[in-house]
Amino acid sequence: MHGANTVLTKVCFLTGLTWWSLDWSRFRPSGNRARSVYPHRVESDQVSVSILAGGKSTRMGTDKAFIMLDGHTLLDRALDLARTVTSSVTIVGEAAKYGRFAPVVEDIFPGCGPLAGIHTALKFSSKDLNLILAVDLPFVTHDLLDYLLNRAAAFPARLITTPRTRQGWQPLCAVYRREFGGFAEEALAKGRYKIDALFEPARTLVVSEEELQACGFSSRLFRNLNTPQDLTGALELP
Repeated sequence: MHGANTVLTKVCFLTGLTWWSLDWSRFRPSGNRARSVYPHRVESDQVSVSILAGGKSTRMGTDKAFIMLDGHTLLDRALDLARTVTSSVTIVGEAAKYGRFAPVVEDIFPGCGPLAGIHTALKFSSKDLNLILAVDLPFVTHDLLDYLLNRAAAFPARLITTPRTRQGWQPLCAVYRREFGGFAEEALAKGRYKIDALFEPARTLVVSEEELQACGFSSRLFRNLNTPQDLTGALELP
């Protein structure tokens, strides 16, 4: 176990992320944000961020993008976070609904779930590295996104860089290379909508929960808001 921890610490060192602490009750970093130089540093003009906002929000009962949390809609929070990474930010969803907030692209395969959103984002992107972020992940931080992007840059042969925690894959807070769009399109055309079915080992860089924890990231950052109860729980945080 000591050896495993040593390896994970080296991973954090090699990617340039120093330890940072979380205010566990708020799922956010306390103190100064980690600052250091990555050996595969990604510049902002090399990256695109796409916010997936086109879900049906069936369990929530209303459009999650416009739910208020800490005085801001989930969409505004996601856009503000994305713009700390790059100016190349788009929304995947309905142009009539979201067009006043940022450039919008609409699903090429409408009604086919998040994989269709990822496919659309990649088809319209001019960047090789594309960070996909669901609108209902309000606890994700800049440092986490920065870490994932720089891990992706260090492994150019991997088309997907995605966290995997005890709760499962986190494909809606992950980095995809544009080439993955071809695999997504093939699956969608065959009626296959499961994202992680496309995560073959040879093309996937898995960021494990152990690696995340060794670098100071809690898996609770991936907590999403699917139901009114989830929202109530978030609003009750001190």
